[in-house]
Amino acid sequence: MAWAGGLALLPATAEAAELLMFERRGCPWCREWERVIGPIYPKSDVGRRAPLRRVDLDAGLPPGLTLRRPIRYTPTFVLVEGGRELDRIEGYPGEDFFWGRAERLLGRLPALP
Repeated sequence: MAWAGGLALLPATAEAAELLMFERRGCPWCREWERVIGPIYPKSDVGRRAPLRRVDLDAGLPPGLTLRRPIRYTPTFVLVEGGRELDRIEGYPGEDFFWGRAERLLGRLPALP
């Protein structure tokens, strides 16, 4: 995981769904997620439907984001659409847990046409 220069915040489309990954420097579970899931996430159905945007928790929340409650743990994955939180995954205890929860998160999105 590259930390040089901090984490880049990619521009977001106002209405598009995305998965925000809140992380901090030195988080061992963030590194493990990056090692196991990071390379395949953008190629997955989940990743295509809700592209990942990394957020350095220590840098503060991105402007225009409405969360249901504060972020307390890293990594925390927040599914947002139109800048509003729909649901979240707190923590990363492993690959099976992540993919199962990520699929459930997508169920919160409107059906594709």
